[in-house]
Amino acid sequence: MKLNSLAVRLFATAAAWTLIALPVVGAVIYSLIGNLIMDGFDTRLRQHTWLLQAEAINGDTEPGRPRDLGEPLFGVTNSGWYWRIKPHNDAPGRRYVSDSLATGTLPSPHEQNAERTEGDMRWMDVTGPLGQPLRVVELIGTLSERADAPVYLFAVAGPLDWPQSTINNFGMVLILAFALLGLALLTATVLQVKWALRPLVVIEQGLSKIRTGEAERLDGEFPSEIEPLQVELNALIESNEDIIERARTQVGNLAHALKTPLAVLTNEADQDHSPLAQKVSEQAGIMGTQISHYLDRARMAARANSIGRMTPILPVAEGLRRALERIYFDKNVKITIECDGKLAFRGEKQDLEELLGNLLDNAAKWAEAKVRLHACSTSATRHTGQWLLVTIEDDGPGVPATARDQMMKRGRRLDESKPGSGLGLSIVQDLVTSYRGDLQLSKSQMGGLKAELRLPAVG
Repeated sequence: MKLNSLAVRLFATAAAWTLIALPVVGAVIYSLIGNLIMDGFDTRLRQHTWLLQAEAINGDTEPGRPRDLGEPLFGVTNSGWYWRIKPHNDAPGRRYVSDSLATGTLPSPHEQNAERTEGDMRWMDVTGPLGQPLRVVELIGTLSERADAPVYLFAVAGPLDWPQSTINNFGMVLILAFALLGLALLTATVLQVKWALRPLVVIEQGLSKIRTGEAERLDGEFPSEIEPLQVELNALIESNEDIIERARTQVGNLAHALKTPLAVLTNEADQDHSPLAQKVSEQAGIMGTQISHYLDRARMAARANSIGRMTPILPVAEGLRRALERIYFDKNVKITIECDGKLAFRGEKQDLEELLGNLLDNAAKWAEAKVRLHACSTSATRHTGQWLLVTIEDDGPGVPATARDQMMKRGRRLDESKPGSGLGLSIVQDLVTSYRGDLQLSKSQMGGLKAELRLPAVG
């Protein structure tokens, strides 16, 4: 996926939302579960405190020692679970501590004026006998409902590292789960983006086939959002073909409409030997040449702008080689073709024959014995597409650098001793221009002239 693609934009948006939403949701869940665990721990302490008070009541004016609070850790020394019973304000009376507390002490939340949270209970976080963090809840109460009943403090303590470790373990599991969920969501997003944008790839492939001549229309089943684009593209292709066909028809009609009056003028002028008639005949000939030239260029432009034309290079080059070797049999010219059979020209076959035919004919005409045609392709890019590089060389006398530009002009011949009209290179130049290509002439390593063609290729 490229940085400026729709896929990256969609993925980046989904990834940003995922990476923001998951941590926020995870923090909320972590906070809620942490509060629930702490509430459960506090509830357990509260229940032990009530049970401690209930076990201490024995019908006497002083408490009895509790027998069972339902927690075995109260009997394990320094276990972190402790309880204590003592008179309020250090009044005379019995005092009891759990076996787990041994010789240690528990601070009194009431005596240290801890904040009252509910009824006669007060809570406080303290440090235990071994330095471990404890949570102490203390209940102030009496052993009976008599007005002169002594007041006692019933305290229970539990280790804070127990709920905290539970919360931490839950946090690690939550982070791992959300990390896996985030990875799964990002993977699903990538697959979703690729699946959702797949029709655009199919359209690109379809248009490429149309451009290279493998298909005439954009076919296939597309989603409802893409289907109007398919319809419009097919309509555009049909419209392009109609325009080209009308242009060809108009060019043909214009050619016929102009040739007949020019033929009449030329015939009438030929029957009269006056200076005026000779001038008319001369200008009519020039007009006929110019009309043919521009009509040919119009036909070339119409063919070059058509969609879906593809011509393999090798069959055309081989056909021209056989024909030219027969034509120049007396010179024993050998034409070598170096071309991959997969290379194809994006254009009309007759235009390719015109291009290669003129250049090969010119090379064979001036060659001593050898002519070489080499064709290859350039790397395709997003903006320039793929191009053919066709090089035609001969071992003839060559052309001076100062005269090469003159060769491109219509009707210009540098040597009248060879047959020809001087139109070949001009026609090649016009065709190359119509296909937005390029023609360069230079000196060949074989000794003669080197013609380099750059033409649109089929990828």
